[in-house]
Formats: sequence, structure tokens, C-alpha cells
Amino acid sequence: MAFIDEVTLQAKAGDGGNGIVAWRREAHVPMGGPAGGDGGDGGDVVIVADEGIHSLLDYRYQAHLRAKNGAPGRGKKQAGEQGLDVVAKVPIGTQVIDADTGELLADLTEHGQVCVACKGGNGGFGNQHFATPSRQGPDFAKPGLPGEERRLTLSLKLMADVGLLGFPNAGKSTLLSRVSAARPKIGNYPFTTLVPQLGVVRVDGEHSMVMADIPGLIEGAHQGAGLGIQFLKHLERVRVLCHLIEAPLPDLEEDADLVGRYRALREELVAYSTHLSELPEVVVLNKMDLLADRAAPAVEKLERHLDKLGVPLLFMSGVSGQGTREVVFALWREVRRDRGPVPAKVFSPFARVR
Repeated sequence: MAFIDEVTLQAKAGDGGNGIVAWRREAHVPMGGPAGGDGGDGGDVVIVADEGIHSLLDYRYQAHLRAKNGAPGRGKKQAGEQGLDVVAKVPIGTQVIDADTGELLADLTEHGQVCVACKGGNGGFGNQHFATPSRQGPDFAKPGLPGEERRLTLSLKLMADVGLLGFPNAGKSTLLSRVSAARPKIGNYPFTTLVPQLGVVRVDGEHSMVMADIPGLIEGAHQGAGLGIQFLKHLERVRVLCHLIEAPLPDLEEDADLVGRYRALREELVAYSTHLSELPEVVVLNKMDLLADRAAPAVEKLERHLDKLGVPLLFMSGVSGQGTREVVFALWREVRRDRGPVPAKVFSPFARVR
């Protein structure tokens, strides 16, 4: 299934039905008076977060969300039917944005959370409402009000506890496949991972966490280089970053600049978002099975640099699995420390009045 994380739609709520002019006409009721019914309210455009949806693919080729109009009123003071709402189900983590103003209408972060993106128009009053002692036969009614209309951008940001960060071929997908049931594509070439991947990591019998693997970053990612700018937003919701650095090959250990690699990616985070750069971080030197000596100068230099920052360096081999449990436990300690408040279940920019 294709992964689509942003779409723009034209949304139109239903118009309210018109009130009508009608009269009570029954035998033996010579002065029946006005009996025009009210028009029905137009339907709303409703966006709902659903844990069973994982992509915005359903809306890739759907240009419009249009709710039904309310029906006009009827005689004998009968109101018209209300227009049906149009309900769009989206993945958890979807933001609903006004495409023209950039206003954030809702941030749907829980299953069942609802946003009324466009409110339907109210139905018009029939002539029954306008009768007064001095005007007992009103011959007019009110039209229904038009429904809200706007362009909506639906932007998906994955919900995860841990975000895997690293240059291409750092071993992020291998780690995800090793510690979870996810099966991302793995290959020995840059940008094997083209779309974000999620996996549930079982810490022990009672606890688990969600890990996200995004395509590898390169220098200049915040300016659009590689695939970075397209998927960096998926790290904005994570609680902890797992920064993977690829160990150098034995014949390249002397010339390896691991500190430079680490700094380059940190600079990309700072340039893209201050929030991302302030997230808790666990740094892992992957492919340790390739190291001829763990005390190699490049590795010791990286350890000293991280010590100054108060960040420990872990060692792991994603292929053999050595050290992966220690990495999982280190990430879990940071995730548990950073658990935040539960967001509100309902967010609507409009007050629905009937």
C-alpha cells in the first residue's frame, strides 16, 4: 500500500434548507393561519481519527468532501430533513489545517477524536414563526444559510515513542526488524527506506513502545536534500531519538570522522526544528562486528565528545543482534521518563448549535 502523508481537499458543508410559506387548510378551520415548516440544517464535514487507518491514500484522488444539503420545510409545520454529514476517517496523528490561512483546526492524536472542519448551514424559518397579533398572515419565509466551505490540508505525522535517526545505511531498518515484528525493506544501498515504517517493540511482558524508522538523512536535509525535508516532520511527535552511527570499516578506521557525522546530523535537526534538537537522545554505534578494535581512535574521540554532552554511547550489531536488548532498555528508560499528558478527545473549532 502506498504511503501518503499529505493531501489537500475542497470541503463544503451542506446548505440549510429553505423555510416555506404554507397555510393550514382543513375543513371547519376557516382561520387556519400560517403553517410553513422550517428547512433542515445542512450536514457537517467531520474528520475522525481512526486507529485502523494508516495512510491518507484514500484521499489522494478524492478532490472534494461534500455534505448533503438540508431539505426545505413542508406544510403543516413540518420541518425538512437535516442533511447527512460527510465523515472522513484519517490516521491517528493527522493535523487538519486551513490550506488558505495555515490555521491549525485540529490535531487528531487519539482514536475517535473528532474535528468538525466545516459547519452546515442552519435551515430557514417557515412563515409560522412570523405571525404576530398585527400580522396574522405572513406571506414570507427565510432561506437557509450556506454551509461553510474551505480548502483543507490533511497532514499526517506519525505517532511513535522512538524515532530512528541516521545517515543512509546506518542500520535503522535492520534494528527495527530485529526488535519488532515490522519487516521494512533492507538493502546495502542509500535510501533503501523510502517511506516511514512503524514497529511495536516489546520491552517485557507488560510494556511496549512504538518505534518509527524514517528515510535516511543527509547534509542539507532541512533544505530539501535527499528525502529528509519530506519526512523530518514525522520525528516531531516522538519522545526520544535513537541516533545510529555506522561503525567504520577496519581499513578506514584511521580516517573515520564519527564526530563529524554526529555533528552534521545534529545540525540538520537544529536547522529544521529547535524542538527536535531538544529531544532526549540515545546514541548507538551500529555494526560493531566490523570494528577491529572498540578502542579505535575514531571511536574514543566520539565517546569523549558525547561524554562532554552527557550522552552515553552504546554499541550494537543489528545483524547479529548483539547489544540490541541494551539499546531497547536504554530507549525504554527515556520513553518512560518522558511520558506526557493525554490530549483532549474532542477538538472542534465550531460550536454546533441546533
